[in-house]
Amino acid sequence: MENQTEFLEVYGARVHNLKNIDVKIPRDKLVVITGLSGSGKSSLAFETIYAEGQRRYIETFSSYARQFLGNMERPDVDKITGLSPVISIEQKTVNKNPRSTVGTITEIYDFLRLFYSRVADAYSFNTGEKMVKYTTDQIIERIMAEYDGKKIIILSPLVRGRKGHYKELFVKIKRQGFIRAKVDGKIIDLIEEVKLDRYKMHDIDIVVDRLEINAENTTRLKQSLETAFKFGKGTLSIQDFDSGELTFFSKSLMCPTTGIAYEEPEPNFFSFNSPYGACNSCRGLGTVLEIDIKKIIPDDSLSVKKGALAPLGKYSQNWIFRQVEALLDMEGHTVNTPLKEVENDVINEILYGTNKQFKLKNASGILETSSGFEGIINFISRYQDGSSNSLQNWAKSFMNKVNCSTCEGTRLKKEALFFKIEDKNIFDLADMDIEILVEWFQNIESRLSETQLKVGSEIIKEIRTRLGFLLEVGLGYLTINRSSATLSGGEAQRIRLATQIGTELTGVLYILDEPSIGLHQRDNDRLISSLKKLRDIGNSVIVVEHDKDIMMECDYLIDIGPGAGVKGGEILVATEPSRLDEFSSSTIDYLKETKEIIVPKERRKNKEKFLTLTGATGNNLKGVDLKIPLGNMVGVTGVSGSGKSSLINQTLYPILNAHIYNGVKKPLPYKKITGLDHIDKVIEIDQSPIGRTPRSNPATYTQVFGEIRSLFAELNEAKIRGYKPGRFSFNVKGGRCEECRGAGVQTIEMNFLPDVHVQCDTCNGKRYNRETLEVKYRGKSINDVLSMSIEEGVKFFEKIPKIHRKLETLLSVGLGYLTLGQPSTTLSGGEAQRVKLATELSKKDTGNTFYILDEPTTGLHFEDIQLLLDVLNRLVDNGNTVLVIEHNMDVIKSADYLIDIGPEGGSKGGELLFSGTPEELCKVERSHTGKYLKKELKL
Repeated sequence: MENQTEFLEVYGARVHNLKNIDVKIPRDKLVVITGLSGSGKSSLAFETIYAEGQRRYIETFSSYARQFLGNMERPDVDKITGLSPVISIEQKTVNKNPRSTVGTITEIYDFLRLFYSRVADAYSFNTGEKMVKYTTDQIIERIMAEYDGKKIIILSPLVRGRKGHYKELFVKIKRQGFIRAKVDGKIIDLIEEVKLDRYKMHDIDIVVDRLEINAENTTRLKQSLETAFKFGKGTLSIQDFDSGELTFFSKSLMCPTTGIAYEEPEPNFFSFNSPYGACNSCRGLGTVLEIDIKKIIPDDSLSVKKGALAPLGKYSQNWIFRQVEALLDMEGHTVNTPLKEVENDVINEILYGTNKQFKLKNASGILETSSGFEGIINFISRYQDGSSNSLQNWAKSFMNKVNCSTCEGTRLKKEALFFKIEDKNIFDLADMDIEILVEWFQNIESRLSETQLKVGSEIIKEIRTRLGFLLEVGLGYLTINRSSATLSGGEAQRIRLATQIGTELTGVLYILDEPSIGLHQRDNDRLISSLKKLRDIGNSVIVVEHDKDIMMECDYLIDIGPGAGVKGGEILVATEPSRLDEFSSSTIDYLKETKEIIVPKERRKNKEKFLTLTGATGNNLKGVDLKIPLGNMVGVTGVSGSGKSSLINQTLYPILNAHIYNGVKKPLPYKKITGLDHIDKVIEIDQSPIGRTPRSNPATYTQVFGEIRSLFAELNEAKIRGYKPGRFSFNVKGGRCEECRGAGVQTIEMNFLPDVHVQCDTCNGKRYNRETLEVKYRGKSINDVLSMSIEEGVKFFEKIPKIHRKLETLLSVGLGYLTLGQPSTTLSGGEAQRVKLATELSKKDTGNTFYILDEPTTGLHFEDIQLLLDVLNRLVDNGNTVLVIEHNMDVIKSADYLIDIGPEGGSKGGELLFSGTPEELCKVERSHTGKYLKKELKL
């Protein structure tokens, strides 16, 4: 269908800092919007174009549906024409549900389940033999031998693990002459009407016959079995009348030696999110919580009275302490005896409980006989699944997550793991790197039988297509089994991009927010070709991006600036990349290389003190020996999935944290670490949100808001009215607007859609009541201060050193454009990370601090990267060590020392390829980073 117009035209956009701008964006093209952080890129792409698209979509709903949605406010724009249906792919935090994996998000695991249920061969978990099919006569022989002289019930399965009320089914069963059924484990009469909860899962079997097994009943048994097989589609079960024990028989699958039978596999048989496939011990999570004795007795040199038993807390005369005291007393010890002097048997009784009788005083001081002690471990376990969240969290604080011993982390029942294709079960495939899985599926047709191929060819096609999309966006190093909670913002965004390519929609406007985050330069080409593919099938693609490669490869480039916040919001350049020579702006100058981040003339030579980690083998690491020179800026590089996070975030940081702050997180396996005595403080700054509610903001996180509230409480007006600092908090009753409880917005809960936030009518989004807002400092109320940009705040509080210093550090990391009260839920991962960095910078460093930063350049423009490097260099010049995990070439070329992990991602990575200066890395042929760094350093 021909487009009605060639352009998406925006007239008079004034959202946030946009200065009444007009812009014409070509449709069906790849368009990049760039500019300094905070210049107004997201305001144009998301808050104007996407918001208007959403509003128009909701307007198509019926008036009945709209009354529940509330009215979506129209963005502050005069007119938008040529707007297609809009889909945004943002860096939202990924689903933290432990049941969500890469396979479930992309639906690849759903197709794998279908593939295995239709194509896989079954093997016995007892003998490993291939399952065989028996005839009715063979099944009769077995029943006669096993149940001779016993009463049995013959059941025919109709429904397994499905929702519904099944009224019609019960009517049909009655008409067919059956008078009983087994529903959810209970045998019921069908004479009365059966009522089932339609929203719950049900199991329904027909009771075909109830009989005693003997020679006289052989004919009846044969007829009943035929009937049961007919209605159960080849499967039936025999229930022992007395014990209730079930034995499954199947015309399809049975072990020839032991006689165990499997039901015909359905796709949910391979699902760890279904009770029919999930391991019973861990309920499909793959991990269980196990009590850690070291957390219960952290220091055995202490006595019970001094707090040796951590779960019991401070010593007091409560019931459990009196029981422990009586147990110790019986064995000749007291509560003052250090636990290391108490026999192991006695400690085991305290931990695991005992049935011994012992004397103890009750609350009135009278001696009583106790009939035993529950034990601290049993006491904790009892509260693990308690009704209260705080009790559950308390119990879990003494536990570690360990692999489930029943399923060994596979999440599935053992039967599901004995369905195999080419000697591989479904977990083996789900645990392969996607790159290797693609190879496995390469010539699968030649390795399948004709029947298997007939059934599986369409499924194979779907799986291949979806795996191909993941490869195209540079995610070949992930596994299908990878939990979505462990994905970075960039990885999650690229998975959503791959899923969208798979839907093959056309005529849609896609808006993406920095899809290149966390992507090595080598994989950028793949990402660019994916974006072009989305464009070529007939869609418009708008990308908010800072990446040089994507900017140069796009069809149309829009640069917004010239500054951030109030200094931005103007269209500086809107043109094709081929015409950049005709223009000049901060971004364009970097693209034309007339401006660049200078390589340091001299690298620091601090190589006296080292932190040495040997034998790191966690995840894909292959015995890595790491040597970090302290007092330098150290860069950790390597392609996505090579093992950087495993080495630094999951091995090194937990070790340092445990050494300095007694942290309890277990590091991944390693052999030895030396040089810890050279570090006295460790700070990890990652991209996790600084708060999960709109009440959290940069002012509250950096604690500068406390100083501002104290300043307002010191004003004469506040003193006259008797206001204390709490009056100026929007989280406490008194000064806040009670209608919205200080949130400034009211939340409308939606049943099937995300919650909608609408501005509070009472305070008009100002958070406070009228009386509180009447108190002003230099003409500004507390709400005016929260609405200020950080840059304005630095000037406004110039004469208040405590506030000025904290705001200045936020400004120094390039966050001057944020407002003090900006809800943390609206901050990107990169912004949240820089707020954390600023908070740490405003504290005094020790000169022996070890900073770990994970991709701090996320969301940063070239100018902002220069600012960040200045801040990091300032820290290193004070004697501290800064370790940066990074893909950005400007940061990599500025480091003193580089550690390169690789050569590839996933199982093909995990080796230490190189450690030394950037110049030396360029000579390493196996290093992908080295090749791109060589171009950057112009060597």
